Amino acid sequence: MKYVLVTGGVVSGLGKGVTASSIGLILKACGLRVTSIKIDPYLNTDAGTMSPFEHGEVYVLDDGGEVDLDLGNYERFLDIKLTRDNNITTGKIYQSVIDKERRGDYLGKTVQVVPHITDAIQEWIERVAVIPVDGKEGPPDVCVIELGGTIGDIESMPFIEALGQFSYRVGAGNFCLIHVSLVPVLSVVGEQKTKPTQHSVRGLRSLGLTPNILACRSTTELDENVMEKISRFCHVPVDNIITLYDVSNIWRIPLLLRDQKAHEAILRVLNLKGVAREPALGEWTSRAELCDKLHEPVRVAMVGKYTGLSDAYLSVLKALVHASVPCHRKLCIDWIAASDLECETAKENLENYKNAWKLLKGADAILVPGGFGDRGVEGKILAARYARENRIPFLGICLGMQIAVIEFARSILGLLDANSTEFDPNTQNPCVIFMPEGSKTHMGGTMRLGSRRTYFQVADCKSAKLYGNQSFVDERHRHRYEVNPDMVQQLENAGLSFTGKDESGRRMEIVELPNHPYFVGVQFHPEFKSRPGKPSALFLGLIAAATGQLETFLKKDVPKTWGLSNGTSGLKSHRYVNGSKLANGSLDGIYSKGNGIHV
Repeated sequence: MKYVLVTGGVVSGLGKGVTASSIGLILKACGLRVTSIKIDPYLNTDAGTMSPFEHGEVYVLDDGGEVDLDLGNYERFLDIKLTRDNNITTGKIYQSVIDKERRGDYLGKTVQVVPHITDAIQEWIERVAVIPVDGKEGPPDVCVIELGGTIGDIESMPFIEALGQFSYRVGAGNFCLIHVSLVPVLSVVGEQKTKPTQHSVRGLRSLGLTPNILACRSTTELDENVMEKISRFCHVPVDNIITLYDVSNIWRIPLLLRDQKAHEAILRVLNLKGVAREPALGEWTSRAELCDKLHEPVRVAMVGKYTGLSDAYLSVLKALVHASVPCHRKLCIDWIAASDLECETAKENLENYKNAWKLLKGADAILVPGGFGDRGVEGKILAARYARENRIPFLGICLGMQIAVIEFARSILGLLDANSTEFDPNTQNPCVIFMPEGSKTHMGGTMRLGSRRTYFQVADCKSAKLYGNQSFVDERHRHRYEVNPDMVQQLENAGLSFTGKDESGRRMEIVELPNHPYFVGVQFHPEFKSRPGKPSALFLGLIAAATGQLETFLKKDVPKTWGLSNGTSGLKSHRYVNGSKLANGSLDGIYSKGNGIHV
């Protein structure tokens, strides 16, 4: 087994996760089987109880693991299925050691950070690294390990010590350390400054780890004299210094590594030069190039609670990008704080209220993602109502599906107090209820989590057709509340169609409005299984409906990989505002509130 460790220095947020994912992808393109491990030094057992504002989205795996969002990057780039054990936290390590101590496994010894915690870390890495994650038998060839945080953080010290011991144990030819550092450009003088990287590498060496390769983040490509200076002071060959400069889209990062022959440097350190081939990235290159050539926009209104931080909806954003590319459209996200759509905001901040509704009415499609808590719920219900009444393509995910059902019950059935017991425990018309098997005393790991099977109840529905006319589909879940099965018949009699249910037939999974261009709500999270070149069926349906292409997609089975031709589809994009169809103009770039964002 070969190991590649990715660490970060100077500041957080340099893109270690994307770098680790890109390294894994380029090694996979060389013909190697790759797995990944993310180490998070926080004391939480997992990411399940952490606020999206503080840590970004909680990514859910097939086995129900609630993990760091970087595991989503690994799965998307490498097209693999990881397990909860691929995310190591300080909480997990200490819990396992304490459990052993309570059982008496240490035979009365004094349990200490060294050797017991450090040994537990190394044992965990070795155990998880050999688990196949690509659907094939046998262990992977390479394990890419990302150490979260920044070198020098107090909480990561046990992991640094463990990884130093680990590198010695497995041997020089089996361990490659890639350190991601910052080379800032001071705007005053316009010079690339190497001192932060020098200090970072010095700190890394003082902790017992020596970098084999330096990945330097900068706004522009490093000058040759700058690379020579870094090489001289950091004791790393110039050939092993890579520039990770700003690119037009995230899919170009692996190509950046390939063009600088990063794979050759890694293979050289790991003694794999004679085993691996040249990286085959033809399809990936075509996709990256196509993404840059798209100009005609599709505007999606994202109506949520955590719109102040795009990482809170990272997988949703990626799934929209994956769906926009085969539709040959440039994705434009209009972030709308759900509470800004509510009447209370009109009284307190009229400008925010008007701006929110202007964005909603200008959108080609409306998406209401998952969330918890009652803040902004009424605004989400108003967004669902607007989409239903004005025939705007709509996708509701998890809570987004639940609010769509509540809105229908209020507007069509006339049940004005219809609500979820999450928001109003005393409602007389509980459309959404707490699941019987849920826990009301413990929050962590007590939801309905992981991959569950949904059976289609109606063959001639949009969701079934988009999934390729299968009888069932497996998708990932994360929820405590569900549509009240006792109200389903009443809702269906009024025109709502529950086209997908679980194996018992009592749990609603997919809801549609048959006579609407595209109005779909799902209890599961389809964004977690979307991949570049393999977009989520329901996200593809949303974008296709928003661009006037849905009927074209529904007439054929959804292929495994959507076309990557560099031409345009020839189909015009339209948006509906107050029932009138308006042609879109041209808009360069990918925008979020008017600001460029990477995809």
